Amino acid sequence: MMKVEIWSDIMCPFCYIGKRKFEAALERFPQKDKIQVEWKSFQLMPGLQTDASVKLDRFLADEKGISLQEARAMNNYVSQMAKGTGLDYNLDRAIPANTIKAHRFAHYAKALGKQNEAKEQLFNAYFMEGENIDNIETLIELGENIGLDGKEIRIVLENNHYADEVQTDLYQARLAGVSGVPYFVFNKKLAVSGAKEADTFLEALNKTFEEWSENNIEKKMDIIDGQSCSTDGICD
Repeated sequence: MMKVEIWSDIMCPFCYIGKRKFEAALERFPQKDKIQVEWKSFQLMPGLQTDASVKLDRFLADEKGISLQEARAMNNYVSQMAKGTGLDYNLDRAIPANTIKAHRFAHYAKALGKQNEAKEQLFNAYFMEGENIDNIETLIELGENIGLDGKEIRIVLENNHYADEVQTDLYQARLAGVSGVPYFVFNKKLAVSGAKEADTFLEALNKTFEEWSENNIEKKMDIIDGQSCSTDGICD
């Protein structure tokens, strides 16, 4: 299968929008069953200390040195953009949070074949539900929503499992020069930076898949028959 790698952070509003636009392109792609999507970790604010009492408007105002009114205008703008993809953001409820636990949770889900479902749960929890995605209880609930074992999730998160996998993603991002997210890499041949329109993603899929398929054609082997024995015990 051809791989599409997507670097993203849960706190990034354009990452959820980009996910929806990429999914729209994938639905239009005739060979979508031959595409493997792999989510990669990225942290926009690795040093952030989670404070559940601080909402996003206030956080942005303090972080950027702007007025609360200006911060709300920024959030309203991105919320309107999200509506265009069918997403109903509630950024007045969003809790800015360190995302390292969420990324480890996503890697655990990946090991069980449910990474995409986990990413959807995380984005929805942050942008729609106002959940604290740095909270273990919250992540357990999100995991159980997609059929994962809550007790196993607790063990993973309390014991820092999958931290190495997250750091590998971050290291790969630095090597690739990824400075912002979302960042889509198609078959390690073509990169798309940002939440582009579905047509752009579809064009990238078509272009890279054509090259990938040419290099991965299953060729029928020519056979020169001779005397042999088969599994039914017949020798001729």
